[in-house]
Amino acid sequence: MAVQLNHTIVAARDKAASARFLAELLGLSEPRPFGPFMTVETDNGVTLDYADEAGEITKQHYAFLVGEAEFDTIFGRIQERGLPYWADPGHHQPGTINTRDGGRGVYFEDPDGHSLEIITRPYGGSQ
Repeated sequence: MAVQLNHTIVAARDKAASARFLAELLGLSEPRPFGPFMTVETDNGVTLDYADEAGEITKQHYAFLVGEAEFDTIFGRIQERGLPYWADPGHHQPGTINTRDGGRGVYFEDPDGHSLEIITRPYGGSQ
């Protein structure tokens, strides 16, 4: 079997709200409980397992590869919600999208400050 990412744990103040935020924005299935987690499954079977965290949350970065049509739909949801967005991970280019490597990408934050990114083409030319 090839090596594949299966799941990752995402710290949250409110696991249900954060999981719902991601699922709604990306147009994924409703989050499901699994043990102490609320899980969001991507179309390639990877789950983000949201867990409540009482202490300080270390901000992480999660990037999602999407098609052109999905990008337009998700970006529309970002704009409809009035969420701030950036063309870069350092948040130095607000209100714009990037066009690196012939694709489009945008960064935004979830309710816990995690950096989320949607891209239409992997950076560096790998498919």
